[in-house]
Amino acid sequence: MKQKKLLKYILIAMISGILIGWAFHSTLTTAQTTELAAYFKIVTNVFLRLIKMIIAPLVFATIVSGLLSMGKSSSLGSITLKAMSWFIGASFISLLLGMGLANLFQPGAGMNLTVPQTAVDIGVSATSLSLESFITHIFPRSFAEAMANNEILQILVFSIFFGSALAYVQHQSEVTVIGKIIDELCKVMFRITDYVMAFAPIAVFAAIASAITIQGPKLIIDYSIFIGQFYVGLLLLWTLLIAFGYIFLKKDIFKLMRIVREPSMLAFATASSESAYPKTMEALEKFGVPKRITSFVLPLGYSFNLDGSMMYMAFAVLFIAQAYNIDLSFSQQALILFTLMITSKGIAGVSRASIVVIASTLAMFQLPEAGILLILAIDQFLDMGRTATNVIGNSIATAVIARTEGNKDEFTEQEGIMVNNLPPANQLADNS
Repeated sequence: MKQKKLLKYILIAMISGILIGWAFHSTLTTAQTTELAAYFKIVTNVFLRLIKMIIAPLVFATIVSGLLSMGKSSSLGSITLKAMSWFIGASFISLLLGMGLANLFQPGAGMNLTVPQTAVDIGVSATSLSLESFITHIFPRSFAEAMANNEILQILVFSIFFGSALAYVQHQSEVTVIGKIIDELCKVMFRITDYVMAFAPIAVFAAIASAITIQGPKLIIDYSIFIGQFYVGLLLLWTLLIAFGYIFLKKDIFKLMRIVREPSMLAFATASSESAYPKTMEALEKFGVPKRITSFVLPLGYSFNLDGSMMYMAFAVLFIAQAYNIDLSFSQQALILFTLMITSKGIAGVSRASIVVIASTLAMFQLPEAGILLILAIDQFLDMGRTATNVIGNSIATAVIARTEGNKDEFTEQEGIMVNNLPPANQLADNS
């Protein structure tokens, strides 16, 4: 399905889902809406399972293929250093923006809630997310287990070892059979991706209709100020990301934003970064980013560069503190910021990851965990915005790193190593 057509169908699906969900919510009983929403969720869950089905082999194949294209190039270390520097900087800015806006808007002020004396079941496990557990979790015990659980970071680690070893073996002899198989696997996985993405509009319709059928439009109206303030924050974050991207990409940043509209809209509608991953890769390739860079930086960004989620977590923690009239000093807020910087890096692959991190942070700083209930009802609508922001942040990061690496690409005929050439800054967008 062509990009413009798919984007149009997704928009139609979102509007239809809102209208039909609203109609069902208005005419059916609570029991009926719950049952009907469950049927809608079947469609969405099937689509997301299909997406999860292709993510692991797609990440493995593209990373290994990208490393093979690098050959003996030393640019892997340079790309990693630039990527991590960008990710850490973007995470810090996102958290700082979330905290700044929470202090400015004071979204929880005036609620005057009483801290519950007894434990409240919030329906979310406040899993301990320590630096130690995160570092050990990076390295897979089994590649099969990592593939089965869609552990992107573990797949990335194994793929780097596998791809580097395969590149060494291929350099010592002629092109290996495994190398050819990996290249063909990439083609097959992208074709499967096309098949799966054809069902995206149906899944988007079902996801939106399910949420509105149960919650109805009243929930959005009641929380409109909070939701509006959060989306103002996301808009500011987008502006900052685009501004930093403009420094490196110049006017090409606006072309990139047009190209990534489709994956961003898909991420927004499904509240799932995974659903947008294949289309994001395709969009970056169309923009002119070499496959070897996209296949490495993008999966890394899924674990380390969740800009929208970072801003949301800082905003939500301070909102809950304000709702219970708990005054946090500057030093306490700074400590919360640095805690979120560390714990949020271990959330890739965790169900309802942002909520889990917020719950853990509340417990760590003796803030009432019952505050999670204040945002749990509207988390779906907030998740849509922060997920789309994650996709945009990763797209800009990948394009910027590709631009800065452009002058290092080369073709060494004697070694038989082909490295994708990235055009100069003034030519990049023309190749799309």
